[in-house]
Amino acid sequence: RRYIESLSSYARQFLGGVDKPDVDVIDGLSPAIAIDQKSTSNNPRSTVGTVTEIYDYFRLLFARVGDPFCYKCGKPIKSQSIDQIIGKLTKYPLGTRMIIMAPVVRGRKGEFSKQFEDYRKSGYVRVKVDGSMYELEEDITLDKNIKHEISVVVDRIVLKEDSVSRLTDSCEQALKLADDLLTVEVQIPHENENGEREFETKEELFSQKLSCPDCGISYGEVSPRLFSFNNPYGACPECAGIGVLRNVDPELCVTDPKLSLNEGAVRTVGWNFDDPKSWGRGFIVALSERYGFSLDTPYYKLPQNIRDIIMFGNGGEKLKIDTTNSIYSRDKDYYSAWEGVVPSVMRRYRESGSEDTKANYEQQYMSVCVCPSCNGARLKKESLSIRLANHNISEVTDKSVKDCRDFINGLSFTERQAQIADSIIREINARLSFLADVGLEYMTLSRPSATLSGGEAQRIRLATQIGSGLKGVLYILDEPSIGLHQRDNAKLLATLKKLKNAGGDLLLINLNTYIYGIFQLIHLQDIIDIYNDFEEASQNFKD
Repeated sequence: RRYIESLSSYARQFLGGVDKPDVDVIDGLSPAIAIDQKSTSNNPRSTVGTVTEIYDYFRLLFARVGDPFCYKCGKPIKSQSIDQIIGKLTKYPLGTRMIIMAPVVRGRKGEFSKQFEDYRKSGYVRVKVDGSMYELEEDITLDKNIKHEISVVVDRIVLKEDSVSRLTDSCEQALKLADDLLTVEVQIPHENENGEREFETKEELFSQKLSCPDCGISYGEVSPRLFSFNNPYGACPECAGIGVLRNVDPELCVTDPKLSLNEGAVRTVGWNFDDPKSWGRGFIVALSERYGFSLDTPYYKLPQNIRDIIMFGNGGEKLKIDTTNSIYSRDKDYYSAWEGVVPSVMRRYRESGSEDTKANYEQQYMSVCVCPSCNGARLKKESLSIRLANHNISEVTDKSVKDCRDFINGLSFTERQAQIADSIIREINARLSFLADVGLEYMTLSRPSATLSGGEAQRIRLATQIGSGLKGVLYILDEPSIGLHQRDNAKLLATLKKLKNAGGDLLLINLNTYIYGIFQLIHLQDIIDIYNDFEEASQNFKD
């Protein structure tokens, strides 16, 4: 009522007439939190770990005390000295052009106009912004809502025998400016087939914090965002942090493998090989003539290499296509390579601007498979190469709540690491204990929240509320025991008692036993007795 009366008279007219209550004062109403039976988010990025915020603490733990390893050779990596950096740069051939840059902004939003002005006043001339080079005298305008990459150009050097001293000074200056990070754009000279001089360009990242001396791989800042699959810095680039890919399934493009191509064995959007007037008919006839297979042979009897050509293309080899019978006929001979059914459907899916059309493609022709790059771990290889007790963060969150607690409690640290990790582990343990207390010991933190049942989702929210430690709150629980085995009811009741003892009021709605109780007014033990009596009476009735 207070909220409604705070609205304008114009807005209140749409709410209907509501009579004022016949009271002078109402007080003592606690803020209420409803923990109901609805399922959690269907967002594929949402997991049990992110919903309960336990994953945030794991990200912090791995960022602060994790041991980095090289993802190529598997060896532990350490900070790289200035001598090692210069040693690697001077191995390039003489005449190599180098642009020494300090990566001062990495994936942050903002306009950075003040920073540009400060760099100009400090004597710097150029900056590289989102891959493009700018003079600092220019008016550089950036979108403050987009993440940017900004590097200050410290020096431009052509590698000579006497340029080591200048190279060292420039690298030290860049490392100081960018907090121990250094980017070098290397342009290596070589001659092309015509004897003309060309340059091969590549960019190298160096860090005084983490690098592998054998493979030359350098890591930037190891921060919590490196372990987030919802952040571009941590997410696997192939699946964008989802862990799975939607690909066109060749089997779903075949209507019936017992049919021949002339009988319509393959029919997808754009390709009807059995229609004499279709564009696809000319292609399939040209393919059969070129590769020697019959269009009357049942699809499943065609050789595997022929089926692969039909589905994935002929490798760019151009064929003469007869278009005389097609509604897309050409006046002259038409030559084209065969794209393949699968790439064609995938291209149409990507180019479509309609969500309904994409959903139709997904339903008819596509299947979900584990991302081959991260194997479902959602993170990039740099993130997965940082380990604790020889486990990366994905392997830890794949464990059940019970096994995860055992793993955390079995970790050993140096004195310095223990000082950092102690408070983080305490928070992780507390939240894992809350999940165990509501009967979810079997749950894994990496489980997608969309796969949770209503009861599981409710108990996860209940465990999160226990962890928040709010007092003076009215909790309304809609059948919290739904789906629980009898042995777990005691755990749930103990959890509810914790909420009550923390100073909260509980309104428990259990439609199976028709219990409506506010635990501050009706003693918890009375609720338990009523529940047990009803269970006994129900069993007698069944007998």
